Amino acid sequence: QVPLVESGGGLVQAGGSLRLSCVASGSIFSINVMAWYRQAPGEERELVAAISSGHSTYYADSVQGRFTIWKDNAQNTLDLQMNSLKPEDTAMYYCAAGPGDPHYPDSGMDSWGKGTLVTVSS
Repeated sequence: QVPLVESGGGLVQAGGSLRLSCVASGSIFSINVMAWYRQAPGEERELVAAISSGHSTYYADSVQGRFTIWKDNAQNTLDLQMNSLKPEDTAMYYCAAGPGDPHYPDSGMDSWGKGTLVTVSS
């Protein structure tokens, strides 16, 4: 496990952009997968994007082409660039890391940040 801290959330108008950052208090070099999840009020947690140790990426259909995930092993950071934001992107966004499958976060991810709130106004 590694402590994770997110930043970069805020209020933005529809069509705007935000960049979320996640800083790990430890090396992320050997972590199998890192990911961004989001959870809107009354909704289930959703996997937004993930990146493997080999830099393979996954995006949810709802964000494909609008969001970009990348990580910097030297800086121990994970970032999510979010463009063309929509009101439906409004949620608390969480950074996570772990050894397993990000599609099964309860078993696959063992480190979580406290989240950063993204609000997109129409």
